[in-house]
Amino acid sequence: MGTAATIHFWLFSALALVAALGFVTRRNPVSAALWLVNVMFALAGLYVILGAHYLGAVQVLVYAGAIMVVFVFVVMLLNLGDDETPGRIRWLPAAGALTGLGFALVLLRTVREADVAGPAAPVDGTNAVLPVATALFTDHLVAFEVTSLLLLVAVIGSVVLAKRSAQHEVRS
Repeated sequence: MGTAATIHFWLFSALALVAALGFVTRRNPVSAALWLVNVMFALAGLYVILGAHYLGAVQVLVYAGAIMVVFVFVVMLLNLGDDETPGRIRWLPAAGALTGLGFALVLLRTVREADVAGPAAPVDGTNAVLPVATALFTDHLVAFEVTSLLLLVAVIGSVVLAKRSAQHEVRS
């Protein structure tokens, strides 16, 4: 790795650690989820710096995108209270937007430098996505589908439990 890549590696590592600390110190679950999204983006940046562009994209699409949306959706359905004061929440969107912009700029610069230095793909020209996709949708298809069904059952179960607890609160 070159000097710029090393600096970016340490920058993304520090951002991941700070965001992880923000995640574990939040009392509000939605705020904690947003900090976890920052961790996921920092990890995606680390993957890109290390030459694993496909894993970086999967990290953003699957974990920071789909899984966190489901998590926030379930938290919203559970209707958990807000433990933070309104004064602290006012600056949170601006801080999140600045952090996201910073992640995007550093990631863009890292990808641009990686393209100048040469491709990180295998030299023999093989497709890096093909073996993963083939294994996922042939050998491990049943495990993939069972995992998606388990996630669906977990979401449905949390909705049922949230409605049941809401009905008990109304009756009391």
